[in-house]
Amino acid sequence: MRTTPWSRLQPATEASASVRMCLQICLVMLLQAPAFAQPPGPPQPPRSPRAAAPVDLTGYWVSVVSEDWRWRMVTPLKGDFAGVPVNAAARKVGESWNPAQDEAAGEQCKSYGAPAIMRVPGRVHITWQDDSTLKLETDSGQQTRLLDFNGASKEIQAIPSWQGFSTANWERPPNGVEVPDNFPVFSTRTGTRGRSLEVVTTHLRPGYLRKNGVPYSAQTILNEYFDYHKESNGDEWFTVTTIVKDPVYLTGPYITSTDFKKERDGSKWDPTPCTAR
Repeated sequence: MRTTPWSRLQPATEASASVRMCLQICLVMLLQAPAFAQPPGPPQPPRSPRAAAPVDLTGYWVSVVSEDWRWRMVTPLKGDFAGVPVNAAARKVGESWNPAQDEAAGEQCKSYGAPAIMRVPGRVHITWQDDSTLKLETDSGQQTRLLDFNGASKEIQAIPSWQGFSTANWERPPNGVEVPDNFPVFSTRTGTRGRSLEVVTTHLRPGYLRKNGVPYSAQTILNEYFDYHKESNGDEWFTVTTIVKDPVYLTGPYITSTDFKKERDGSKWDPTPCTAR
């Protein structure tokens, strides 16, 4: 019996290995072919603002007054405009402030309008009124704000009021964070972490930025950013940055930031009416 040298068998062995590899590749492609051949599914409907919320702002929150006690915890003296970029017209209005006159006119809520309400010490209760509307209630002054994610189509019908008409939306998360194509967004600030609610409020009834009569007009536009954050110990907070622009009484934007800490429940909720003093 003749023996074939190993050197003569080796090329055939290499060829067989190549054939086996090709067969394996073809088999994988055949197995995957049905998946590639499947037609795309029906388009998914856009998620509601409630379902798309990147953070949960619902619950009871208490304002933590760590600054501006002079203007927030007590009623400032007449003519105290410090910190507000008022013009001469605003000074004239502020220097004629008369709380008794406001009470007689039924306007004791002038300092509880949207441009000022988040600076009023107290608690807020945030809930979803429906899938497209956040409801923000305050115990101080018993005010209710509706933050409407579908507000752009309704704004023209709005009637001026203390809380005005608020259009809301979620800010887009930063680059590198994947979100669905139908993620509802409004705009993006430089440096944002994408955990913010943006609100634009118009159709405001004229009121006060502070209880001592510092005015804002019906032409005021209010921008707010509600930024949520959670501490390592589990405490939840949001900080609302408020930007008031008023061509009638301000020489520039009036910007404040106000902190709120989440409470376990509503056991400390204490509704109190507006006061002019």
